[in-house]
Amino acid sequence: MAPRKILAVDDSKTMRDMVTFTLRKAGFEVMEASDGQNALDVMRGTRFDLIITDINMPIMDGITLIKNVRSASDHRGVPILILTTESDDAKKAAGKSAGATGWLVKPFSPDKLVDLVHRVCP
Repeated sequence: MAPRKILAVDDSKTMRDMVTFTLRKAGFEVMEASDGQNALDVMRGTRFDLIITDINMPIMDGITLIKNVRSASDHRGVPILILTTESDDAKKAAGKSAGATGWLVKPFSPDKLVDLVHRVCP
């Protein structure tokens, strides 16, 4: 069976590198995008099993990305995890309302990230 393909979306290259390293070590295939618009561009023609996105990014934030994916995309049924420094209940509600599957606060534990990914992307 081919490894699950994950799209990691974050404007911080350091954070993308940490997520990518952690998930590749766990056997996942990972592609990266630097913001929501870049993610939509990367998604064209490529099928992903999971999307992990930050909320606060330039050009297109994570909530807008999730709304776009859920409304007009071949990926509308794909699980989406939010990985962010935000822990505010209003932001969580906005993420859930947009269609997020789960939420993980930065800084993250690599084991916790892998466990969550296995739960939403078996």
